[in-house]
Amino acid sequence: MKILITGAAGFVASRTARAVKEAFEDSSLCGIDNLSRKGSETNLSALEKLGCRFFKGDIGSEQEVATLPAVDWIIDCAANPSVLGGITTGSKQLVSDNLVGTLNLLEKCKRDQAGFLMISTSRVYSIGELRSIPFDESHPMRLAPDLTRPLPAGFGKDGISESFSTRSPLSLYGATKLASEIMALEYASAFDIPVLIDRCSNIAGPGQFGKVDQGIYSYWIYQWLLGRPLSYTGFGGKGKQVRDLLDVNDLAKLVCLQISSPRKDAPKVINVGGGIERAISLQDLSAFCGDVLGIEREVTRNPDTHKFDVPYFVADNSLAARAWGWRPEVKLAATLDSIVIWAKNNIELIKDGF
Repeated sequence: MKILITGAAGFVASRTARAVKEAFEDSSLCGIDNLSRKGSETNLSALEKLGCRFFKGDIGSEQEVATLPAVDWIIDCAANPSVLGGITTGSKQLVSDNLVGTLNLLEKCKRDQAGFLMISTSRVYSIGELRSIPFDESHPMRLAPDLTRPLPAGFGKDGISESFSTRSPLSLYGATKLASEIMALEYASAFDIPVLIDRCSNIAGPGQFGKVDQGIYSYWIYQWLLGRPLSYTGFGGKGKQVRDLLDVNDLAKLVCLQISSPRKDAPKVINVGGGIERAISLQDLSAFCGDVLGIEREVTRNPDTHKFDVPYFVADNSLAARAWGWRPEVKLAATLDSIVIWAKNNIELIKDGF
């Protein structure tokens, strides 16, 4: 099996490449990455050890994608993943990175008659509807949905399902990913190519180059370890907002399962997250850091909420469980512990900001 992985030098793609090679020893891997994200070059040696043929290039370029070798599957991990993308940086560049890049890859799938697996995002869900979830704020450290009150469609005790609203606003990033999903589904229908879309929660694991707007678990641990400023921002500055953590190894296992036995009857779009058992607030994360690192830090409070922020996201993985027999396995504490160990072993790297 010949497989192309985009964004190959990134955190998710490089770990997925390793899992794919372990699952399919005879597979032939190639990867493309423009190396625009600082620190991504540190993953190149690991790709080389896997025998992955690396191309430095940009999927936003039709010509560069056209020169890549023919493959059986494309695993698309390339994206500008920041919810602030297109706001603090060029909006047109964001569209090129995310949507135009997807279209170029879909054209390649059409030529090669290859399958397309897209790593998408929970950011395709409506900010307005997510903010309309009623919450019980009595818990001292986190928000909890108030299940006794009317809930928006697609939300229940297990979290947000695939039927939850994708109505605007989403953020420019979310909009480019939703548009990419739609185009992928249309290519699947028009050209009879396998398409699978995994809407991922907050992916985490050791070696992630976390930022405040992407990779929050790693970012928080690194900042705490280095004694750098941290702030509970938005929703009153209480630090109660909640996300579910998806360990990168759990995601990689699902990807291997999906490309090993693609089924036409499988749903093309599924949520992939940590679920309720791996939901954690910023206050919870601070408590973890204080306990495990043995360091007390003061976290400042900024009550102002950014227009793209949401108070709560936990993925309902029921569809993934029914379709693929997949459930997250790595425990929340195990993922966080692995990030701490990696950080301590790479303290100079994170000190330099990658």
